[in-house]
Amino acid sequence: MTKLSSVFDRFMLYACDQKIEHLNKNFYGPQIPTEINDPAHLFKIAASGRISAMATQLGMIEKYGPHFSSVPYVAKLNSKTNIVPTAQRDPFSRQLWSVEQALQAKKRHKLSIIGVGITVYLGSEYEDQMLEQAANMVYQAQLNDLISILWMYPRGQAVTNDRDGMLIAGAAGVACALGADFAKVNPPHESEGKSSAEWLAVASQAAGTTKLICSGGVNIPPRDFLQSLYEQIHIGHTSGNATGRNIFAYPLTQAIAMTQAIAAITLDGASIEDAIKLVEKKKA
Repeated sequence: MTKLSSVFDRFMLYACDQKIEHLNKNFYGPQIPTEINDPAHLFKIAASGRISAMATQLGMIEKYGPHFSSVPYVAKLNSKTNIVPTAQRDPFSRQLWSVEQALQAKKRHKLSIIGVGITVYLGSEYEDQMLEQAANMVYQAQLNDLISILWMYPRGQAVTNDRDGMLIAGAAGVACALGADFAKVNPPHESEGKSSAEWLAVASQAAGTTKLICSGGVNIPPRDFLQSLYEQIHIGHTSGNATGRNIFAYPLTQAIAMTQAIAAITLDGASIEDAIKLVEKKKA
């Protein structure tokens, strides 16, 4: 665990790596406000909202970070698009940037890059290469007092249920074995008499001193999202969240309000009702 990561008992990660991962699906189309298609929208939210850090690819940080230098960043060092389906080829997210390049960008642009992250698709036939990338990234992050975050996603033709509770717990344990400060996982499905949050409690224990944060998933009504988040923290013992679409899918004012509501639950221990008031106040 790095000195910097120990500062964060709870972590509110604003996850914005979808421009590569999902292409333009989340940013343009029916019912999506036109302003969301502009990458600057993501950074405007980060600059005015309440977050622990914004995660996006290092290239995006270099393009927009100098104009939003007050934002703390986690540089995503690998990515892949979703064009090639798993049925055609197991996923492999090759590392695109190094920790050293992230440090150079931090110095060159005078940015607050506080961490680095990488995705690992456990169960892919290429998992050995991604595990090696992740292990090296974590080690380099520790040497440079950067937070390390691993996106731990079971995925591949060998994976029949990527939301299986035991599999998610296993992925959390792998992140601990690699020495990561945080593991980002998808919430498991209800099964074997356990709710999603109860399976997260198993995963949180399996993660040991690696802190678990949950992906936000598809855009759902704010109250439903905040209810899930509350349960993930208070039943699942997670250390926070990694939310993208449930923030940036809204116009700027509403998106900022969502960061405040999410942060209220994640960082302040607020109730669902107190958090939802922050969203409804901006809608009024």
